[in-house]
Amino acid sequence: MTFDRQALGFGYGEHAAFATDPWASRGRLYPEAASPTRSDFQRDRDRIVHTTAFRRLKHKTQVFIAADGDHYRTRLTHTIEVAQIARALARALKLDEDLAEGVALVHDFGHTPFGHTGEDALHEVLEPYGGFDHNAQSLRIVTKLERRYAEFDGLNLTWESLEGLVKHNGPLMTADGKGTRGPVPQPILDYCQLHDLELASFASLEAQVAAISDDIAYNTHDIDDGLRAGYLTLGMLEEVPFLARLMREVDDRYPGLETSRFTHEIMRRQITAMVEDVIGVAQARLRDIRPRSVEEVRRAGMAIATFSEEMSETDRQIKNLLMTRIYRHPEVMRVRQGAASIVTDLFHAFMADPQLMREHHWVDQIAGMAEPARARHVGDYLAGMTDTFAISVHRRLFDHTPDLR
Repeated sequence: MTFDRQALGFGYGEHAAFATDPWASRGRLYPEAASPTRSDFQRDRDRIVHTTAFRRLKHKTQVFIAADGDHYRTRLTHTIEVAQIARALARALKLDEDLAEGVALVHDFGHTPFGHTGEDALHEVLEPYGGFDHNAQSLRIVTKLERRYAEFDGLNLTWESLEGLVKHNGPLMTADGKGTRGPVPQPILDYCQLHDLELASFASLEAQVAAISDDIAYNTHDIDDGLRAGYLTLGMLEEVPFLARLMREVDDRYPGLETSRFTHEIMRRQITAMVEDVIGVAQARLRDIRPRSVEEVRRAGMAIATFSEEMSETDRQIKNLLMTRIYRHPEVMRVRQGAASIVTDLFHAFMADPQLMREHHWVDQIAGMAEPARARHVGDYLAGMTDTFAISVHRRLFDHTPDLR
């Protein structure tokens, strides 16, 4: 996909008419005086970075358990890579970079320990009580569970940041109120009763670039980590024509290059090609739609920041490669099974005796709650755990803890 270089933004000058205006925010649930030195979106970004939830990401699994090695991505390093790509896309499209970065930084707050394995296990035990959804959990964290400010729970983020968090992957509802991807999680519906995030519309273009940046980041770094782990080989990458072409380009230009440098040269070309593809698609759709405001972006009826058909096929092929060669590798599945049992064991132990959650600030009130409310608190506590803390608590409470190495 080609793009118009003359139309790119480089971090200075006017924002596009369809960018989200930081000086015209819809505001916060709890009104606050404006800052004389920062826009509302800068304040949101800064609040996100200073949370305990953000710090915990450094010990939460992306794909490989942290104990496997220091050089694998964690949920934190993944988040930083997503934010970097989101800023680049926002700058090129003349959007508000701070809003795009903030949505990227907060998008994985709700993830459990042990990556998607932990999420699946927690959803299974919480299913009788409404289940578990990491996106809804992210919303709970920034609107309820973070306890930092004297005047409110959560971070009191702007409407635009919360909209981006909840809807960065597209509308959650159809116009007639049906869920676009199944039932809308109850925590999101509950919050929208207080602060309507307009679940049937698309999010801002800043949120859209954060979403596609997530795909670009993990499509690239999961390959890098898979090669490092030995689950992938360079020969396997040739199953994807796009990657095979990049490998030939690097080999032709740098014959005999050592493996670590060869891998990095492939990865940087992959990110560049995907970013430029998104820019080209977005520019073309913006020319067709001609939105004159962020509201017209929301009403466009389609995602604007997305891959071309050709790159979408490449994206599908890469995801299939990662699924078959890494995510379903027997050794990864063994570790996943052990991680799931840790989450399940802890949930049942805490439900039976909430006093075991001795670090939980509501532990004294939980025992007297009705079972659904108690289960949700246990889910909050478990979701907030890092890999290392979950393993440590399991070892304290049980005679045998699965080996996740």
